[in-house]
Amino acid sequence: MVIINMAKIELPKQYKPKESEEQLLEFWEKEGIYAFDTESDKKIYSIDTPPPTISGKMHIGHAFSYAQQDFIARFKRMKGFNVFYPFGTDDNGLPTDRLVEKTKNVKSGDMERKEYVKLVLKTLEELRPKFIADWKKIGMSCDFNIYYTTIDEHCQKISQKSFIELYKEGREYRKDAPTMWCPECKTGVSQVECEDKMFDSFFNDIIFRIDGKDVIIATTRPELLPACVAVFYHPDDKRYQKYEGKTAKVPLFDFEVPVLPDERADPEKGSGIVMCCTFGDQTDMEWQKAHNLPIKLALSHEGKMTEIAGRYSGMGIQTARKMIIEDLKDNRLLISQTPIKHAINVHERCGTEIEFIKSKQWFIKYLDLKEDMIKWGAELNWYPKHMKHRYDNWVKGLQWDWLISRQRHYGIPFPVWYCKKCDEVILAKEEDLPVDPLEDKPPVDKCPKCGCAEFKPEKDIIDTWATSSLTPQLCTQLLKNKPIYKKLFPMDLRPQAHDIITFWLFNTVVKSRLHYDKNPWKDVVISGHAQDPHGKKMSKSKGNVVDPREMIEKYNADALRFWAAGTKLGDDLPFMEKDLVTANKTITKLWNASKFAIMHLEDYDGKFDTSKLEVIDRWILSRMHKLIKSCTESFEVYEFSKTKAEAEKFFWQDFCDNYMEIAKHRLYNPDTYGVDARKSAQYTLYTVVLNILKLFAPIMPYITEATYQIYFAEKEGIKSIHNSSWPEYDKKVIDEKAEAAGELVVYAVTNARRAKSDKNVSLKTPIVNMVLKSKLSNDEFKAVERDIAVTTIAEILRYEQLDKDSKIDYEHEIEL
Repeated sequence: MVIINMAKIELPKQYKPKESEEQLLEFWEKEGIYAFDTESDKKIYSIDTPPPTISGKMHIGHAFSYAQQDFIARFKRMKGFNVFYPFGTDDNGLPTDRLVEKTKNVKSGDMERKEYVKLVLKTLEELRPKFIADWKKIGMSCDFNIYYTTIDEHCQKISQKSFIELYKEGREYRKDAPTMWCPECKTGVSQVECEDKMFDSFFNDIIFRIDGKDVIIATTRPELLPACVAVFYHPDDKRYQKYEGKTAKVPLFDFEVPVLPDERADPEKGSGIVMCCTFGDQTDMEWQKAHNLPIKLALSHEGKMTEIAGRYSGMGIQTARKMIIEDLKDNRLLISQTPIKHAINVHERCGTEIEFIKSKQWFIKYLDLKEDMIKWGAELNWYPKHMKHRYDNWVKGLQWDWLISRQRHYGIPFPVWYCKKCDEVILAKEEDLPVDPLEDKPPVDKCPKCGCAEFKPEKDIIDTWATSSLTPQLCTQLLKNKPIYKKLFPMDLRPQAHDIITFWLFNTVVKSRLHYDKNPWKDVVISGHAQDPHGKKMSKSKGNVVDPREMIEKYNADALRFWAAGTKLGDDLPFMEKDLVTANKTITKLWNASKFAIMHLEDYDGKFDTSKLEVIDRWILSRMHKLIKSCTESFEVYEFSKTKAEAEKFFWQDFCDNYMEIAKHRLYNPDTYGVDARKSAQYTLYTVVLNILKLFAPIMPYITEATYQIYFAEKEGIKSIHNSSWPEYDKKVIDEKAEAAGELVVYAVTNARRAKSDKNVSLKTPIVNMVLKSKLSNDEFKAVERDIAVTTIAEILRYEQLDKDSKIDYEHEIEL
């Protein structure tokens, strides 16, 4: 970065992004360019920044999504807002657990909880600085001094307080009930953590004996036969009505279960009669509860067959399934197998099939609020609008209350103890938070219910999403002791990717409504995903992952951000390295065009009577103000891709290809064209280049800052382009007549170039004779005649005015 000396402007020959980016990062941090001003009276724009998970390193999806939200933050800052843009990291979830186990070669379950937690926190301290540095390098304009980690004491206190408040409001309960369970992670999971995955399987037609007859029942889960507690058929299914009140003998295991009618049995599915096992799916749970059936657990928390499975006890699920099928075949109890493909719920973290296992868990009650949830979503401003459908569809498909307990060592503890005698819940006092029941004593000496003096601590931890759903509070309450704190919530913006609408967005809305009866933000902007060049999802297994750090090293951060601005909100974007090559060309051109301008502005004093502007200068200024209006309107509704595309087109075509070529003669030859003509070009050059830099600044912060510092910072008296004002649209500058004249000049110059190119001669070759025709009057043509003649090197230039009713706007004849 070169800081200017106005006595002699130093113009580096070329822009060196690696040097410049490092220097500018230091400059921005040292000068507090992005600091939130807690004493300012400016209007606040607050952003609920997504806290990335420290689970490795930044991936290209991070660079894509975070760059897009940063465009918005930078635009709002230049629009005069006091931007509250904190930064946090999400450090208390399963990905962090997995990272530590991998990097330290340990298993959390093999260590004492206290020692393991200590190891995790130490590991995070080692990894965090380098991890956060990646976000700084891509140009994130957060105030990194307003920082939280979801495992620090500040966040633990807020999370535990949330739990206590909702418990007191009757919104939380603990229940020993069937729970979605991941055998791999050995923890309960919530509905939001599951996803459907297609698997190849079989419908196995198995023989049950009912009233002395063989009855075929189809199942995909023969390993659950030892957990069978009933057989159901539809009450209108005449095939099986005769078996009502009878019992069915379960094959291989030879115990009997009741045969019962129930409307949830589907006559069209399989053989129309179905076994109920505890528990294979949601319907099994409904049947067990409705008919008061016993609970038989064939699967353990480790995903192994239990003792009731007999000789299959201790086997894994897949092994047991295979063995039971073989035994059914050997005993002629398996009639047939029909290959099928069906969707199965898997844990989104590890891809393991979800099981339903009875265990004691904590839940947030919210199924009774589904209608309200739809209303809450409708009150948000969605960008793009269609993303609201994902929210609505999720709410409509909810079947479970929110399971918030996890059976892991590491995380935020529940602030709860239980009476050893009566199991009464003992809550921590708010003033004692945060607490760890395994280390801290309960706030009472005796149980208030039974008087027992012995207590047992809750060992489970709070689900990470139950804490991450409090990010508006986690970040704003960092400033709780400042008067400005009350102005920060509800926040203005939640930026995030579309895949976590059901995770983070939905849960944050729920928590905010339950605690404050208001939505947490006004606007939500949803980004898409970065994909490989073929539009496929990136993954390590496919070998198509792009490392953003390598791309920054090979090109630069601005180039990566330029690529991220290449699609509108919500759309997925294939990563094409050629887009970074294109970006670099724009960066180089911006540097060179700015150098050209600054070189000709060394003696410019900023004083000029704009009534003396040349027509071609009024043309580019009019075009520029239309651009400012369009770019501003686009950015206001978060359509940054449109701003980028229009600014890029104006810069390359209108300014570089045409205006600079047309105006340079006045800049180089003031004696020939006059002092006022040169000053007109200087005023225009200064104004247009400065505004181009500002329009590009949110998207390419480094090159625009580097250029601004060379000349414009001192001229404007502002420390950074990112603290300067966004260009203001001025309707008075719009000049349709000048634009019409300018279009004729561009038409003439473009066709002169084409004619010379077609003849394969130098662009410096004079044109012997040029004839132009348009609807401009002769006087309007005269105003730009010299610009056309000089730029095209036309020795003879003649003009003919077309009739106003002519269907043709322009015609030309060129003789070389």
